[in-house]
Amino acid sequence: MPQRTAARARARACAVAALTAAALLATGHPATAAPHADTAGPLNRAFAEAAREYGVPRDLLAAVGYGESRLDGHAGTPSQANGYGVMHLASNPANRSLEKAAELTGASAAKLRRDTAANILGGAAVLRDHADALGLDAAERRDVDAWYPAVARYSAAGGTAAVLYADAVYTFLAQGVSATVPGGEEVLVPSRPVAPDKGALAASDAHILSTDYPTALWVPAYSGNYVVGRKAAVDKVVIHTTQGSYAGSISWYQNPASQVSAHYTIRSSDGEVTQSVREKDTAWHAGSANSSSVGIEHEGYVDNPAWYTEAMYRSSAALTKHLAARYNIPKNRSHIIGHSEAPGATHTDPGPNWDWNHYMQLIGGDPAPGGDGLTFSSYTTQKSGSTGPQVKAVQTLLNTQGYEAGAVDGSFGPTTTSAVQAFQRARSLVADGTVGPKTWTALLSAGTTPALAKGASGDAVKRLQRALTAALGTPVNADGSFGPATETAVRSYQTGRGLTVDGKVGPATWGALQSGK
Repeated sequence: MPQRTAARARARACAVAALTAAALLATGHPATAAPHADTAGPLNRAFAEAAREYGVPRDLLAAVGYGESRLDGHAGTPSQANGYGVMHLASNPANRSLEKAAELTGASAAKLRRDTAANILGGAAVLRDHADALGLDAAERRDVDAWYPAVARYSAAGGTAAVLYADAVYTFLAQGVSATVPGGEEVLVPSRPVAPDKGALAASDAHILSTDYPTALWVPAYSGNYVVGRKAAVDKVVIHTTQGSYAGSISWYQNPASQVSAHYTIRSSDGEVTQSVREKDTAWHAGSANSSSVGIEHEGYVDNPAWYTEAMYRSSAALTKHLAARYNIPKNRSHIIGHSEAPGATHTDPGPNWDWNHYMQLIGGDPAPGGDGLTFSSYTTQKSGSTGPQVKAVQTLLNTQGYEAGAVDGSFGPTTTSAVQAFQRARSLVADGTVGPKTWTALLSAGTTPALAKGASGDAVKRLQRALTAALGTPVNADGSFGPATETAVRSYQTGRGLTVDGKVGPATWGALQSGK
């Protein structure tokens, strides 16, 4: 390897100190070296074979994969940035690593998306291609520290975002990785001292601080991915999951093709916060709620709870407490909501693995569900003289369906009673003006009746979940995502009503729900 200059050596010394500190922050204690796992497992074997094929250090390859996906390929489901698999091979206007991997390996894009071994091989091929373009010779390729610029290029980001991405990979190398993947296989990366040669990237300042939230970094989104100013006062915080990595998501906000952004993004491993849009401006993160909300993205995927670390929860809660104090936002689930609870939402994040009770307790707020005013863990009987949020829900549902319940004031008076009776007559229910399980079920399920099955998402799924909660008398998480728990609830409902038990919601099941059965 060429003799390094004294200046480069000093830069590497600074890098190792910074990354060792980052590792300590992320783990709370020095990580100890661990032996490589038995390569008999398919994932370990894939990393070993890809490393040999393309001359990429095995541990570097595994650390890149861990940072991108926690080594979970998500069965070929794309990320927010249209990236696939363990190595997040992407196909978007700014990142064509999927197409590049297909060109380099000869594997089809379809195989690279869904076959984990092919995906890892493709990731190694792309990394090697970057190394070759940078002029790394054979000796340098054996030095994990020489790969830093190639890793930064793998991110398809520029400047600060690329540095954040590569720094994360080298932090994983410094602290070590021990990951158990689906099927029980363990993938290990031993900890080691790292002193990456950052080259020209050393000049990129990844530590510019936010002026809105001083503990956050500042990496601005592309100016065309948000609107300067607001049309409404801030009265809520919207919680998101990135469906991708921390640095990758921050880079995605800088991509003119993405048409998305968030005010803040929080890293899984240590709770680091980066701001990308000023709070005074309108980020594009939650549709109609954009103008009145601050959006906080959390690194990870909704189907993998491993991303939701205690460090992330605590960092996010501290930020939300700060926002609540600054904007006088009530600390309850009507004002601190998930993306799935925003009006007209078609997304399901943060999903069923997000621990709302824990999060709201950290904020010092009310953990009761119902951010949309219609969702409750149980629906109790409401009648003349009743008051409270469930009466408001009844009034909202009646008014939406064209039954004049009067003001949505939470007071069950004569006007609401008359509206309930009219609704009950239209559904051939006993018109007693009392909202019990049958009327609740009919009210909550009212609306369009699209065919739904496992994998569906959106408002119709949320209506279904609320109606099942009322009909079955047991809570069904109304997150708008038709997963295994919702399928089980549908089967239970179909069994109890003498319907075909297939776990799918077609005309017969919708008809039963909307009739209050």
